Amino acid sequence: MNWISNYVRPRINSIFSRREVPENLWTKCPECGTMLFHRELTDNLNVCTNCDHHMAITPRERFKALFDGGAFAEVEVPAPVVDPLQFRDQKRYPDRMKAAQKGSGETEAMLVAQGEMGRTPVVAAAQDFSFMGGSMGMYVGNAIIAAAQRAVEAKAPLILFSAAGGARMQEGILSLMQMPRTTVAVEMLKEAGLPYIVVLTHPTTGGVTASYAMLGDVHIAEPNALICFAGPRVIEQTIREKLPEGFQRAEYLLDHGMLDRVTPRKDMREELITITRMLLGLSPAIKGDLPPPKPEQAEDGPQGTEEAPAEEPQDAVEPKTA
Repeated sequence: MNWISNYVRPRINSIFSRREVPENLWTKCPECGTMLFHRELTDNLNVCTNCDHHMAITPRERFKALFDGGAFAEVEVPAPVVDPLQFRDQKRYPDRMKAAQKGSGETEAMLVAQGEMGRTPVVAAAQDFSFMGGSMGMYVGNAIIAAAQRAVEAKAPLILFSAAGGARMQEGILSLMQMPRTTVAVEMLKEAGLPYIVVLTHPTTGGVTASYAMLGDVHIAEPNALICFAGPRVIEQTIREKLPEGFQRAEYLLDHGMLDRVTPRKDMREELITITRMLLGLSPAIKGDLPPPKPEQAEDGPQGTEEAPAEEPQDAVEPKTA
């Protein structure tokens, strides 16, 4: 009985028992409710394959799809003073920062990178909405200034992907001061004659919309992105009227002249390559390289070599006799 209970029964249970499925293998689309396998969702750049709903994507995943071969170099951003106002609400500001860093895996709400896009050198900056709502603080202001300075040094265009809920309240007036600072950074690019392209993603609101997100030479948005200063619920409560369908969404703003393009995420790279090279006065991008031509050979075979005689099959060789 010991052999059966100690070996046979656990063996049978291990074969027929259900294996636990990790929770992060499937993602439910918030728009249509379709369950999406994680590999399928990653390959489609976090866009629902059923309804084309654009979900949030991290700056690193975005840069991996944007730059040639997914290779880029991070641009160093000067670190600001930590908790300058000694702010505390339900939690201390440093505690919120540590929780955001642990949850997102990033140091702050913006990532700046440099690389090539369609063989065109570019500098790109992207906000991470998962880091305290992508809020604009002193670090974000430093990041945009660092990105503009690197673009001027490299004589490369700057592409910025915005995603924010506005200014960071934990830094008070210091966060609002990033609005004029980033405006000056954008003017640096314009004085140098370099393109500044803004891609507005869901959501882009508050002081970000009122500053660097609306100062681009070209404004592109992802489908159905919310782009506004004050949200639709605040406006409805203020004017006490029902807003039009799709108000403050990307397609509505495109129809009313606030945007230049609304481009799906899977087409964004090609769109940015075309616009960037056009603004720089370059020729159209090369879509692919032709294979190198084969070396010409003479009819009698390669020069300087003689063709070896063909070997006779073994069946045709006469056996030796003693």
